Amino acid sequence: MKLQQEINVGVDTGKTQLDIFIRPVGDYFTVANNVSGIKEAIKRIKTYKPTRIIIEATGRLEMPFVCAAAKANIPTVVANPFHVHKFACATGKLAKTDKLDAQMIAHYGEALQPRATEIKPDNIMLISDLLSRRSQLLEMRTMEKNRLSILPKGLHTQIKQHVQYMTKSIMSIEKKLDKLINATPQWQDLMAILLSVKGVGKVLAYTLISNLPELGQLNRKEIAALVGVAPMNKESGSYKGKRKIRGGRYQVRTILFMAMMSAIQSNTKFKAIYTRLVQAGKPKKVALVACMRRMITILNTMVKNGTVWDERLA
Repeated sequence: MKLQQEINVGVDTGKTQLDIFIRPVGDYFTVANNVSGIKEAIKRIKTYKPTRIIIEATGRLEMPFVCAAAKANIPTVVANPFHVHKFACATGKLAKTDKLDAQMIAHYGEALQPRATEIKPDNIMLISDLLSRRSQLLEMRTMEKNRLSILPKGLHTQIKQHVQYMTKSIMSIEKKLDKLINATPQWQDLMAILLSVKGVGKVLAYTLISNLPELGQLNRKEIAALVGVAPMNKESGSYKGKRKIRGGRYQVRTILFMAMMSAIQSNTKFKAIYTRLVQAGKPKKVALVACMRRMITILNTMVKNGTVWDERLA
């Protein structure tokens, strides 16, 4: 019995153009990265009955195509560019053109067969976008506040007005986030579980809902690795390097780090863990990451079981 050949489609995303390579058929074509171009690409790709489409995460440029592929029921992998680059290094193919990039992405999909990405519903994507915008505004507001100490007083009024405007914008975003969550009973229940933990604030809860939909569906090791707080061994023969965290969901890990800075002050459980590790000689950052790992695994169990925080069971 002849096995059906797997078809992997590599898509290299540009601001105005999509380069598409069908492996192992060898078909290559380009389309404009707009509504009509994406429609044409999906129609052509479907004729091959692909096993999966692989496209690198670029921030937002890939999302119109990804959403169109999802609506066409084509399994789509939004790949980490770092992983694709490492694969290219491993194969020794480092030359770069748009066509070669599309070929490499397709080859990556064929060789590693990554799991299809769960495409977020529109509301979840909106939460993620609002959080990103909030983060940008916070960063810009901090930069403006810092300018008050170095720029002439004649500019202070203008800077303060800008800071005030950004503060209002941040508050507006937070109101929109609350409204989105309150519109869905399932998210309200999830928020109640997450916020029952001292040190977990709304921003972390929103981030977990929008950027970690797997929470509560994986085991403790899998969820820690997915977030990027699981230490990776670096050993070869007699050499034993330091274990380090790497990869994972950067947005989640960043907000989790900030939340843990608060939790080791306000939550007796995490404060005790952190203090014990530091007293045992662990560097403070290592102790903090260990607490982050403990928090995400506890939250994972709580969501899985539908239970709120209980310090005795944590």
